[in-house]
Amino acid sequence: AYLGTGDAIEISHRIEAGDKKAQLVMEALAYQVAKEIGAASTVLEGQIDAILITGGLAHNTYITEWIKERVGFLAPITIYPGEDELSALADAVDEAILGRAPIKTYRKEG
Repeated sequence: AYLGTGDAIEISHRIEAGDKKAQLVMEALAYQVAKEIGAASTVLEGQIDAILITGGLAHNTYITEWIKERVGFLAPITIYPGEDELSALADAVDEAILGRAPIKTYRKEG
């Protein structure tokens, strides 16, 4: 939204052409993702086997490299570009509906 497009390929081309605002916005996105990974690492008490990066933006080497620079010391990082998480969620729902996977119920405390 900050750049008037959601197309990461276009934004990458703008960065390559010297667009400093595009670079700043993409670096800020990577920074926020790295902060969330770091926050999760504290909850896991540092017991991290791997960091997996997926989704459409995982195709963007600018973002993945900036994330790796910030959190690569925590654990090995593997990149799975693409939006496979949606089909994985659908598969999990099918398994639950068919009774092959448990359906968990979460209660709000308080």
